[in-house]
Amino acid sequence: MRNSAVHPKYARQTLIALRTIAWKETHRYLRIWLQTLLPPAITMTLYFVIFGNLIGPRIGPMSGHTYIEFIVPGVIMMSVITNAYMNVVSSFFGAKFQRHIEEILVSPTPNYTILVGYLAGGVGRGLLTGLIVTLISMAFTQVPIQHPAITISVAFLTALLFSLGGFINGIFARKFDDIAIVPTFILTPLTYLGGVFYSIELLPGVWRELSLANPILYMVNAFRYGFLGESDIPIQTAYSIIIVFIIISVCFSLYLLRRGVGLRT
Repeated sequence: MRNSAVHPKYARQTLIALRTIAWKETHRYLRIWLQTLLPPAITMTLYFVIFGNLIGPRIGPMSGHTYIEFIVPGVIMMSVITNAYMNVVSSFFGAKFQRHIEEILVSPTPNYTILVGYLAGGVGRGLLTGLIVTLISMAFTQVPIQHPAITISVAFLTALLFSLGGFINGIFARKFDDIAIVPTFILTPLTYLGGVFYSIELLPGVWRELSLANPILYMVNAFRYGFLGESDIPIQTAYSIIIVFIIISVCFSLYLLRRGVGLRT
């Protein structure tokens, strides 16, 4: 749609555009926090009560930890994934539906600036929700953070990846029903089958191998390693897969913006 290269004389204008889009996306979810931040906090609290306090003692230890300690990282990661994704897909599709995305598209704003601005809102909401759920989990159990750098980096990379996923879905979506298809039929099943509530070591051989095809499994396990120092997946493998998916998603998003897919009438 436009040449994404930024001439030096436009650097300041590009920075202003980026800051404006990022602030708009951030202010959007903070302004309606009763709809964006409170519901996931309540939902995850119910997970801790039902699975942690009621069912957990009957299940017993998992990978050398109490069951509630085991599920805390996975539940936090669920909130990060869902909120990062939904923030971008709903915002970008809303901009398309209300046709004010055209104001940005006809401006000299580079494609990568548009992309990064929208991603800032998704990553911010995902990480903030994850922090809220982490604080809530402390009311149920004291989970140690063995590797803080890994915990933070995996949370950031995961929020970034699913913000990109939301952006791509927002580009292709033609009606409001389209933005619910991926979360309902793809994201939710992969999340629940991603080792949030169980270790894949419990699965029979065939099912364990099939689970390895689920990318969310690597994110959950890498995040759990940051907390507990335990993972079903080599941490280097998890990082590699997350980064590869991010690179592919960034390239694809910029390609779609450049071609005007789903944006040109």
